[in-house]
Amino acid sequence: MKIQRTLLFACVLLFLPLATGGAAGTESAGEALLRRVGQRYADVRTLSATFRQEIPLQNVGIVRKASGTVYFGRPLKMRWDYKGPEAQMFLADGRYFYFRPAGSPQVIRRKVDEKGLGGKIPLLLLFGKGEIATLFRVDAADPRKGGEETVLRLSPLGDGAPEVRRIDLVVGTGDALIREIHVFDRMGGENHIYLTGVTVNPSLPSGFFRFRKPAGVSVVDG
Repeated sequence: MKIQRTLLFACVLLFLPLATGGAAGTESAGEALLRRVGQRYADVRTLSATFRQEIPLQNVGIVRKASGTVYFGRPLKMRWDYKGPEAQMFLADGRYFYFRPAGSPQVIRRKVDEKGLGGKIPLLLLFGKGEIATLFRVDAADPRKGGEETVLRLSPLGDGAPEVRRIDLVVGTGDALIREIHVFDRMGGENHIYLTGVTVNPSLPSGFFRFRKPAGVSVVDG
């Protein structure tokens, strides 16, 4: 369940398009960039991207890897299509989250509710109306690849995201899109996601985020 929770923290920040701009007053360049995340993303209704995910397993020396395509939609919708024989299900249809580990005979269902999300601040950034600049502090904003990208190192403000220790966003300076997201939790866990082919506001079929129960499995609330 820890990997599931880490994915919940990571999935929203993957697809917040960024725009660069000058700082206002005493605001630093990194703070200005973070503030513009919320401003730009407010206009995004749907989004798709190809992803590669790596989760190092602590004390095992193994890195769990996955890849596929991910889709987001407002309000409260997302879908991860995993590739390969170890494919799992991760879907939000606007009312519920559905998660099925690879090979499991059960689908875990959990109600989607902005108030019920509680400390899952990154989810609120995608699904809700929160302002990212009020939720995270910018500890560093470092250029890389000759300024082509910027690494924003963020830490949560207050106790709204108790499981998160740090989030690093790698942002394309020219195209203003997140290329990588790295989540570090307080228990030493990590989740690294790399994106290509990000498309903003793609046209998705009707019912694209609808849950369809796989044959031979049960749905349990958890």
